[in-house]
Amino acid sequence: MSEQSLDREDTGRALEAAQEKTQRQARRLWQLLIKYSKIDELSSSKEPVHEAPESEQRYSSTALTLLSLVPYLLLGTFIISFFWDFDDLALEAFGYTLQFQGLLRIISVSGLIGFFTNWLAITMLFKPAQKRPILGHGLIPAQKNRIAFRLARAVSEDLINPEIIKKKISESNIISRYREQSTQYVKGIIDDPAFREDLKSWVVAYVDEMIADPEIRGAIAQRILRQIEEAIHDKSFEKVALKAYSFIKGQQMQHIIEEALVRIPTSIESGLDKVDDLLDRLPRKIDDHSEPIEDIVTTLLYKLINQLNVHKLVEENLRNYDEQRISAIIQNATNEQLRYIQYLGAILGLVGGFIIWEPLLSIILLCVIFLTVLGLDQLLYNYYGHSL
Repeated sequence: MSEQSLDREDTGRALEAAQEKTQRQARRLWQLLIKYSKIDELSSSKEPVHEAPESEQRYSSTALTLLSLVPYLLLGTFIISFFWDFDDLALEAFGYTLQFQGLLRIISVSGLIGFFTNWLAITMLFKPAQKRPILGHGLIPAQKNRIAFRLARAVSEDLINPEIIKKKISESNIISRYREQSTQYVKGIIDDPAFREDLKSWVVAYVDEMIADPEIRGAIAQRILRQIEEAIHDKSFEKVALKAYSFIKGQQMQHIIEEALVRIPTSIESGLDKVDDLLDRLPRKIDDHSEPIEDIVTTLLYKLINQLNVHKLVEENLRNYDEQRISAIIQNATNEQLRYIQYLGAILGLVGGFIIWEPLLSIILLCVIFLTVLGLDQLLYNYYGHSL
């Protein structure tokens, strides 16, 4: 095997040893940074919990409670109508006769039909959650993919998109603020005397471990010697001087270089004060280059945002939800309003029953009541304004 091949093998082994030691020392440095920067505490700190906003009290709990009694009252009225329903009761006024017989059954049946119609319509929105042979499939579960697509498009077009995110970043000046906070944070770490001592110890330990390995030291010396020889290749006087120096020392030049390398850790210890100077200048250097730093961060952040496909992200997440979860999300968000719609169906059915019983008189009374409520609402709105 040639000498050149042996050199390559030695260099390869030295490189592997250097990589292994560097990785080990890098882990030590990372642990050192974690110790003083408290990264574990920062990463484990919980984000503030955002509580759900209180729903507008458009429909008070008292009103819903009272409305929830309407279906039971209608059912009770319907049962009573089998035993008594204004039998043969009539009222005559201004030459107009009102026949009350059958009124209870008319209004109770109409009200119950209105309630159950709305209840059935709302129930069919969410159930059956799984497709059934006869009952079919709930509207929302059946249209899960379509709902996911529409919601994703609405979110990506109107709520969150790259342009909106970049606009908010620009308006909030968040990059500049975080850069200032980061500078203060770094300054707090590097001003810690214990951190500086540990950092210096790490530098010395790293260099000492690398130089102490014979293979690594030999490879470094060999590379230095090769560079020296290349530098003086065309310089006869320097070649003679180098050989003369080796002869006087009674050693090969590589051994001389290796001996010099062994003394490097000691030399580094005496010059570690420069580390303090470097750390002292670091915050000022960051401040001096704040604009380029912010420009670079902004550019990188914008590139990342432009790669963000909000529509795809939202749609894929929604598609991963099963039908029951999609239904539960929508139902929980609108539960109070849906209940109100159910009970309103009973009220409207009840009103419809009165119209069936006595159309003309009921319509006149309804118009009077409607206009009165509308006028009162407008007066209250004008008085209280937007403080309601």
